[in-house]
Amino acid sequence: MKAAIVGAAGYTGGELIRILSTHPHVDDVAAVSSSSAGKSWAEVFSSLTGRTDGVFVDALPDDVDVVFLCVAHGKASEWLANNPQPSDRLIIDLSADHRLDSAWTYGLPEANRAQIAQARRIANPGCFATAIELALLPLANAGLLTTAHVTALTGSTGAGQQPTDTTHFSWRNNNASVYKAFDHQHLAEIHATLGTGKVVFIPMRAPWARGIIATCVVDLPENAPDVAQLFAAAYTNEPATHVVSDLPDVGRVVLSPFCYIGFQQNGSQLLVVSVIDNLLKGASAQAVQNMNVALGWAEMAGLLP
Repeated sequence: MKAAIVGAAGYTGGELIRILSTHPHVDDVAAVSSSSAGKSWAEVFSSLTGRTDGVFVDALPDDVDVVFLCVAHGKASEWLANNPQPSDRLIIDLSADHRLDSAWTYGLPEANRAQIAQARRIANPGCFATAIELALLPLANAGLLTTAHVTALTGSTGAGQQPTDTTHFSWRNNNASVYKAFDHQHLAEIHATLGTGKVVFIPMRAPWARGIIATCVVDLPENAPDVAQLFAAAYTNEPATHVVSDLPDVGRVVLSPFCYIGFQQNGSQLLVVSVIDNLLKGASAQAVQNMNVALGWAEMAGLLP
């Protein structure tokens, strides 16, 4: 099978190159980038030195089976309008353009696996959205989610590869700050996925490069069912999401395709903590997970050592 990555020179594109170049069912990878065409992959991503001799190309080949769109938000729909794709070609969009589009399948396998298995247009979830949705989905499905107060911290890679004032190391290091309080763009997909209750979301920039930790506080109703049983029923058989016995930290999930979830109860108050790598379970690894499901392969193919 041949895969293509459009916008392959950014952070998520680089992770896809790394994963797909050793995927057991992918024979060829076309890394499309107008800015890096003609350069070797290792010139742009030095960690690939010695692993591959791939070269960036400037146009999508005709013979690809799956296309990953890693272009900027707002550019994926524009690219598709200018480059119409066959209806049977699998397209996985890592941008925000199609997450609320009913013609596309929302690619959170833990919630939509059956739909993903039949889909050829998949909208990959946002990184914050993934962490928060996975933390709250068992509660929402049980009708226990009224209002969740969420604070989540993300590393600088979540802002993309283009440098800005707030991703500059000298600003980010030894620092933390709130941004887009109450109106972050991922809230719409979070509410659409959970389908019930309200999420009050305070996102924060953290002084590290990659990784998200989301802390979610929920008031449980009287006579609520056992929380441990709820989360065990939701995730015991999930290959990428795991419930742990403590409150997980960011360090254990960096460079991992997993989401780890822990919780602590204090009377009627429940704290749920989830951690993901924003570039992997929050982006590229989840995109490959979606590809695997859509094409009928083992769900974690290419994602584990």
